[in-house]
Amino acid sequence: MKKETKERVVLAGGSGFLGKALAGHLHRSGYDVVVLTRNPKRYDGAGRALFWNGETVEEHWRVELEGAKALVNLAGKNVNCRQTKANREEILRSRVLPTETLGNALRLVYRVPEVWVQAGSLAIYGNAGNRVCDESAFIPDEYPTDVCIAWEEVLGRAVRPEMRWAMLRIGFVLGRDGGALPALANLARLGLGGAIGGGKQWISWIHIDDMVRLFREAIENPAVYGIFNATGLQPVPNREFMVALRNTLNVPFGLPAPAPLVRLGAPLMGADPDLALNGRRGLPVKIHGHGFRFRFHELDDALADLLAPKAATTQPGWGQPFGTKTLAR
Repeated sequence: MKKETKERVVLAGGSGFLGKALAGHLHRSGYDVVVLTRNPKRYDGAGRALFWNGETVEEHWRVELEGAKALVNLAGKNVNCRQTKANREEILRSRVLPTETLGNALRLVYRVPEVWVQAGSLAIYGNAGNRVCDESAFIPDEYPTDVCIAWEEVLGRAVRPEMRWAMLRIGFVLGRDGGALPALANLARLGLGGAIGGGKQWISWIHIDDMVRLFREAIENPAVYGIFNATGLQPVPNREFMVALRNTLNVPFGLPAPAPLVRLGAPLMGADPDLALNGRRGLPVKIHGHGFRFRFHELDDALADLLAPKAATTQPGWGQPFGTKTLAR
């Protein structure tokens, strides 16, 4: 249902896969969407794109915060890269500095946005094995949890006291046009869709449509305050995920990828092997308790919605070219 008046949502770092999906959803819902990006001329999503560098407060975008409905911050370097010291420092900096910059801008605003919705990551729970991770789960002292902790702590310092805030710890987002799913589907079509590593690591997945609806819930529902796991209701082990993916694509088998091979090959592709080999069993306990209802409960249904129509036109599915580089969080 569209809104009668156009309330403004400022979306920082909104030019990526998730940001464009969210901008489109909010625009269709009647919001005036302002996207802050380093490359506004290249932005091809919904809303108005304005330049920002994530480091300095500039008047042309600061004024958009005045009286806005919400500020949503998605800024951060893609974590799927070689885990060099320089890359790890940039991953941390690209999350902390834009958040600090937005906080500095808010101190120059007379009528602050009603809510600050901040993207975070389920990676804060570390490589959790079979532990169930709700919002109160144990947080280990390891990388990348230290990045996630710094990310959440800077939000606490940046947000104005009179504002509501929500930190969404995002899981594995399944989408048609970005994220890791298109690349995984191409691997499966090539017969490489077997279990990764031991196959026991948990994948806490969420359909892109539920993800953007959850962001909108955080924007509009005044009860959504604090830290929330942003993932689906039924995480699955990697082995089960890959079986479901192959079944959706009608691919009869998939060669497994042993952990040593993944660790050897990932750096050659500029990727982080831990993204595939580690996992966590996250559950969205708090948002579900607030009455949020997911549209996609079962992995098979989510994959069919995203992949089946395309797969039906490409049978038998072998020899498809690789898509864009994985953008997994």
